[in-house]
Amino acid sequence: MWTIFLLPFSWLYAGVMGIRNWLYEVGWKTSESFAVPLLDVGNLRVGGTGKTPHVVWLVEELRRQGHRPAILSRGYGRLTHGPRVVGPSDSAATVGDEPWQYFQEFAARQVPIAVAEKRRLGVRLLLEQQPETTVVVLDDAFQHRAVRPTLNVLLTEWAQPFYQDHVLPAGRLRESRHGARRADVIIMTKCPPGLSAAAQALVLQRVRQYSRPHAPVLFSSYAYGQPVAMSADAAGTPAALRPLPVSGHSVLLLTGIAQPGPLRENLEKQGYAIEHHAAFPDHHAFQPQDLTRLRGHWQPDWPIFTTEKDATRLQAPLVRAAWAGLPLYTIPVRVAFLGAGGAALRGLLPPAPAAAS
Repeated sequence: MWTIFLLPFSWLYAGVMGIRNWLYEVGWKTSESFAVPLLDVGNLRVGGTGKTPHVVWLVEELRRQGHRPAILSRGYGRLTHGPRVVGPSDSAATVGDEPWQYFQEFAARQVPIAVAEKRRLGVRLLLEQQPETTVVVLDDAFQHRAVRPTLNVLLTEWAQPFYQDHVLPAGRLRESRHGARRADVIIMTKCPPGLSAAAQALVLQRVRQYSRPHAPVLFSSYAYGQPVAMSADAAGTPAALRPLPVSGHSVLLLTGIAQPGPLRENLEKQGYAIEHHAAFPDHHAFQPQDLTRLRGHWQPDWPIFTTEKDATRLQAPLVRAAWAGLPLYTIPVRVAFLGAGGAALRGLLPPAPAAAS
């Protein structure tokens, strides 16, 4: 109901962002290019469009094609500043939850992860310390115009597409809907797996009001894996002995992400009865008292589900001690493209240098 009153402020903010973008377009503000391709995965909306699993998909695909990719993120919410290559002594507190999740996912496969508020400094640091890098995937840099991506991937969520939203503060957009014209490919994320061709055509028609005429519009959904037991033991061994929760069981859900709805819906479709959902804001820094309150809703033998991203923030020593003895499980999530979407995106990726393959 407050939207109509906030719209003038949204128009003002959109105007400021429009002038900034125009300055880049005409060359009065410059964007830096690099010797290696830069692939940006970003959005127009604040939070919750599925960047992390799409970055993982891209990195895995680039590795399969013979690239030596690296990931660069801003490191939202970290306690450090400046460009930094993530190492084993870091944590979600020092580099941010998403970069730390990437590090846990890819460290064993020798994919460097870095964080930097100024992405150009982060790219330079990566190329200095990891000169074998052949491509850098930028996590959430669609509005970071100081670097020039080789491929701009724009994500928008099926349930809350950018073309139905307003610029802050009346809505959740970071800039005007017309920012979609910078995208080389647009992915509608978190779609129902059985989304019909007719529904896809309607989305395409709406997206085309703002995008480039020939920019591919792809559709992806989430594929959830089997629960993975967490452990409050730093070694991680005791939890591996827990049996997997059985569908139909009463469970608790613990999240600190922007859009927990798809995960909750997936669990309910599998037959789990969610007795209580402790829902915190995106990037929430869990505290021991959060787990103490969660225990108040817990019954013996009730599994507690959380996300891989949240798990990175549950590993702080004091927080880990607070959930010791609780049966916590993460739910892995991967991207599944509808139809030929995966093949279309693969075709847009830069070829790997012969020396890298």
